[in-house]
Amino acid sequence: MTKSLVEMAVEIAQAQGSANSMSVEDMQTALKETFITLQKLQQIEAGSNEDMLETKASKVAPEKSILKNKIICLECGEEFRSLSHKHLKSHGMTGRDYRIKYGFSLRQPLCAKSITEKRKADGKKRGIPDALKKSIAAKKRANARKKKTAAKK
Repeated sequence: MTKSLVEMAVEIAQAQGSANSMSVEDMQTALKETFITLQKLQQIEAGSNEDMLETKASKVAPEKSILKNKIICLECGEEFRSLSHKHLKSHGMTGRDYRIKYGFSLRQPLCAKSITEKRKADGKKRGIPDALKKSIAAKKRANARKKKTAAKK
């Protein structure tokens, strides 16, 4: 007896819930996304919709993949708040590989713009920019001292 898509989705979502602590909303989202994925796979397997093979990812330009509240993985088309190392690893990539492949700066955060803005604001509150300025000034002074002692020799 074969299982229905709903039964399979429930089993997968339960396994995710037992492996990770998930809120009710997270569990509902996981169940919904799992069911949709299983439906798509069933359609592809049946050959009823060959357009399904072309993912959303191929339709999104890299510069438009990082949005205010989400980032779209350009490999698979999945939407996230942040592209994790674990997800990129599922594509056989690192963050560096992903950035190079799609032409992002190596310093580009792979997360939604809202997260980047919040981290930036939090950093300013903690005084990181001031601490960084002090560190840079100290390094410059140390380098200047090294040059003076090298010039005397």
